Amino acid sequence: MAVSLFKSCLLAARFKTLPAAIVPVWVACVLAWKIRRVFDPSLALCTLCAALAIQLATNFFNDAIDARKGADTARRLGPVRVTASGLMRPRAVMAIASGFLGVAMACGMLLYQVRGWPVLAIGVPSLLLTYGYTGGPFPLAYRGMGEAFVILFFGVVAVAGSVFIQTGEWLPAGFLLGLQIGLLSAVLISINNFRDRDEDATTGKRTLAVRFGPQVAEWLIRLEIGLAAIGGWVWVAMDAPSFAWASVPVLGIGWHIIRGLRAVPSGPDCNRLLALGGVQLLCFAVLFHLAARIA
Repeated sequence: MAVSLFKSCLLAARFKTLPAAIVPVWVACVLAWKIRRVFDPSLALCTLCAALAIQLATNFFNDAIDARKGADTARRLGPVRVTASGLMRPRAVMAIASGFLGVAMACGMLLYQVRGWPVLAIGVPSLLLTYGYTGGPFPLAYRGMGEAFVILFFGVVAVAGSVFIQTGEWLPAGFLLGLQIGLLSAVLISINNFRDRDEDATTGKRTLAVRFGPQVAEWLIRLEIGLAAIGGWVWVAMDAPSFAWASVPVLGIGWHIIRGLRAVPSGPDCNRLLALGGVQLLCFAVLFHLAARIA
């Protein structure tokens, strides 16, 4: 029974989504070291734990809330959801989500001791939206605001905020890097919504793919990839041309994603494109780190 519960928790954790929490802290620490030659391992670890806890809390809340709203049905094309499938009780899933929320709050209080009130300005909205992404009176994912949420909180806020934690400064480069990371993370949400649009349309989940159809959804993914790639030219303008190399896989892998969207209008084959989106994000982070070390 314990093994079954453990496996169910692993499913609800959605480990494939965790790079979206790890990468922003990773590249932010690289940028802080490159620009200011500072790196505090204890602050980095605390920031990473907070980011992972927020991501995991969001995933568990999402699992329970989507099941309650009937958004996860037998037509689902993605991974199994533990609440909707009956593997875990809703109360248990919500309790685990709340536990991760507590971990994030504890990490936030430690960071507050070092950096003061800006940590609260970053942390409080982030904590509230772990639930508000799919729950509450205005669930962002159900109102077509999932991509905007990811770009802002898992991109700009996460990266620029992590740079601030390391350096005590709000650096323009942190906002540019955060925008690139946010756009690449939003690609994952957009592909997911593209894949699930038929099911979402029957359950009241009004994502952009549901509201405007597959063609607009495809062009949104094109825009996210294109803007992330254009960010490479901005690095050149900011006299940091080495960082532009990190955008190379965005163009290459992004082309395969866009081509795949045309070949696979919908269905489980979109999961392969979702995996490519994850690879794209990780490749960007690896090349960004290498560029910082070599240049």
